[in-house]
Amino acid sequence: MATPVYTLAGALSWPLMHGVFRLQVKGIENVPEGGAVLAANHISNFDPWPLGFPLWPHRQLFFMGKAELFNPVLGPIMRGAGAFPVRRGENDLQAIETAVRLCKEGKLVAMFPEGTRRAKGLRKKFTARPRGGSARIALAAEVPLVPAAIKGTDRLRTFPRLQVSYGKPIPLDDLAGQPPKDASETATQRLMTAIQALYEEL
Repeated sequence: MATPVYTLAGALSWPLMHGVFRLQVKGIENVPEGGAVLAANHISNFDPWPLGFPLWPHRQLFFMGKAELFNPVLGPIMRGAGAFPVRRGENDLQAIETAVRLCKEGKLVAMFPEGTRRAKGLRKKFTARPRGGSARIALAAEVPLVPAAIKGTDRLRTFPRLQVSYGKPIPLDDLAGQPPKDASETATQRLMTAIQALYEEL
């Protein structure tokens, strides 16, 4: 069941999503009912908003947030919205274990394989390149790895039409028995190809 913070955010988002931003959604039937990893491109800090809204109020997204945001003021709000901390730039095993546990519990974990936004106005420490965390979590939890694409969140000031597309789960069955690193790399390649194809169709 969605937390009160998540439910309130969804209710407040309704007029914005359908009125101001004219949200267009494709492929929502591809998102499974049970645990899964939902992996999308990353162009804005607002990406979790349209990615999770079409699933509201039945499903809540759980996602990693920068550890530094979990301070006494923002921490409770972040956790109520489904976020859990991750130390970026490090091999944060605790965050991975949390994500795997959530998936096994039937939750929907949202990931951004690029690790950081594609385009930035300021120079950042981390560059946008595919990371294997999404595939690693899906393989470890034995849940579907679902690609998604988001468009429009990088231009919110101009009130664009927001678009979200959910794709069919990435085939993973043939990776069973392979070394974890090799399986993760192959799954990540498939995932990024699928995300790019979904984005180009928007």
